[in-house]
Amino acid sequence: MFENTLYTGTREENYQLLLKQLEGLVEDEPSRIANLANASALLQQFLQDINWVGFYLLEGEDELVLGPFQGKPACTRIAVGKGVCGTAVSRGEVMLVEDVHQFPGHIACDSASNSELVIPLRREGRIIGVLDIDSPSFARFDETDARFLTIFTEVLGKYL
Repeated sequence: MFENTLYTGTREENYQLLLKQLEGLVEDEPSRIANLANASALLQQFLQDINWVGFYLLEGEDELVLGPFQGKPACTRIAVGKGVCGTAVSRGEVMLVEDVHQFPGHIACDSASNSELVIPLRREGRIIGVLDIDSPSFARFDETDARFLTIFTEVLGKYL
């Protein structure tokens, strides 16, 4: 799963390296947009077998708006409670979807996506958006991905 030559350890070691790289990128940068852009680029470089990675940011209390991302053009606005991203916000929990075509109300921004991982992005305990990652493979993501990418969002959230 980790074919990138920068990451040659175990999955856990690779994720630890990713977290250190994130911290180095964002710790001295006050711009939220710059930090989100670098975070999405870092994930694009790190994760294999994905076709989209980026952020949707909460605007008001009922809508997510497209933020920095890597991949094809995406849906611009998603209502809270709709699709995988909106459901992650309304429930306040990680959404690990092995087959998006079986998810009621899935929003197909890219018909090539078959699985999805969405993690609420929080600052000071409050949801401010989501990290959204899509893959063309079914069941691409697992609990290890969810655990470490949740830590990724926690680290990032301190700098937003």
